[in-house]
Amino acid sequence: MVLLGSLVNSAAIILGGSIGLVIKKGLSDRLAKAVMNALALCVLYIGISGMLKGENVLITILSMVFGTLVGEGFDLDKKIKQLGDMVEQKVSSPDAEISVSKGFVTASLLFCVGAMAIVGALQSGLTGNHDTLFAKSLIDGIAAIVMASSLGIGVLLSAGLILIYEGGISLFANILAPLLTDNVINEMTCVGSLLIVGLALNMLKLTELKIMNYAPAVFFPILFGFFI
Repeated sequence: MVLLGSLVNSAAIILGGSIGLVIKKGLSDRLAKAVMNALALCVLYIGISGMLKGENVLITILSMVFGTLVGEGFDLDKKIKQLGDMVEQKVSSPDAEISVSKGFVTASLLFCVGAMAIVGALQSGLTGNHDTLFAKSLIDGIAAIVMASSLGIGVLLSAGLILIYEGGISLFANILAPLLTDNVINEMTCVGSLLIVGLALNMLKLTELKIMNYAPAVFFPILFGFFI
């Protein structure tokens, strides 16, 4: 079953996020803010660690520039916020300070970016070995508990994007495998980790970056990897 690893990963996020929402109800505003800041520092650490995997600064710069042009052109940040607002109205989220879209974007980028998502999905599609995605599921499930306790229901919605992202790679593994070399994966991880650093800065309220408008940059190393 090609999609088994992706399905388990998505289910782990939903389960972990649900536990986080239950825990959230027992947290005071002071504790919730403290957990949020602690999570932001962890996200910052993850981002900085991933950035070190990059080997070609030029690919990172070009990917960020062209990715931002695409993201701004489609104004992905606005569209995601509109989707989040629509869902928020339907679920009547009690979270007045943190929007659904913010939780969705933060969790989606954190769970999608990284070698485990790409390599694990490729292994699922090419060999039927889901061990990497199973290990990632455990990590993401634990992270979802913490994230949902501070970022709300938007974290659970990221499970859908994870399924599409990892499932898509698994289904088209035979086509994508030659393109996703070790160097390309490292550069994708570097660019994505740069976005994660931006997320952490937003979570700490130091910046108000429209991170989703930069998200297409993650895929440009696939293109530039052939020429640089």
